[in-house]
Amino acid sequence: MAVVATGFFDGVHLGHRQVIQTLVSSARQRKEEASVVTFPHHPRAVLQQDARTLRLLSSPREKIEILKSMGVDRVEVIEFTKEFAAMTAEQYLREIVIGRLGGTAVLVGYDNRLGSDKLLPDRLAPLAESLGIDCIIVPPTSAGENVVSSTKIREALSRGEVEKAAEMLGRYYSIEGAVVSGKQLGRTIGFPTANMRLYEPLKLIPGRGVYLSEVSVLSRRYDGMTNVGDIIETHIFDFDEDIYGLDITVRLKKRLRDQKHFESLEELKAQLIIDEAACRESCR
Repeated sequence: MAVVATGFFDGVHLGHRQVIQTLVSSARQRKEEASVVTFPHHPRAVLQQDARTLRLLSSPREKIEILKSMGVDRVEVIEFTKEFAAMTAEQYLREIVIGRLGGTAVLVGYDNRLGSDKLLPDRLAPLAESLGIDCIIVPPTSAGENVVSSTKIREALSRGEVEKAAEMLGRYYSIEGAVVSGKQLGRTIGFPTANMRLYEPLKLIPGRGVYLSEVSVLSRRYDGMTNVGDIIETHIFDFDEDIYGLDITVRLKKRLRDQKHFESLEELKAQLIIDEAACRESCR
């Protein structure tokens, strides 16, 4: 038996977290499993709604890790096909929630629309009741003056507003990848950088600029500063190890400045010294 929530949960932001926390607490009270149905690809990509420009806040692996860390017992990943999209809310409740997951309750956000008939909670609740299961409705979540949404987080990140995005995510925005070799220009001026190749090609890259960052590599965390441009390169403070080919996670904490064009390496080095001082001051 299980309490079941459904969604793409991109980024698992504060609004999603309220849903998941309610899911887990409800399941614990009922002594049932907390189950989540999610999808490997965004439904908008399958339905061809702005699929070419859509970028993700979390990879499938990141999302599952966060959900599990919050106490979710089972994450059921279902391919979102056009056939799946054609299911009505009643079909979905019968076949997936009840039939596949043994659901005794379905949990939805205040504005969730379920099924091809796009039922809102006020219509979904009596349908669920007629099928013998409960419908638990979660109210909206706000961060400051804004109701939290994945779209608003994407917009903030695209402008480089990583602090605003962090308020809505409930954590710093992170990017993951492997360290690859670059031109090694930074090393010649005393600022070696770890260049990243992202694991998730559809991951949203924040607006160009220089950021204070927190870096996880070799199972340890370091402070650093990250340049986001044609490549993503991070200078890790107080670090001098060979990490080519290894996993690296960069969390963007604060935007320092726009990208600049420098006439010489001396100008670049002088600016990087200023940037590092600003970062270290912020880390105190």
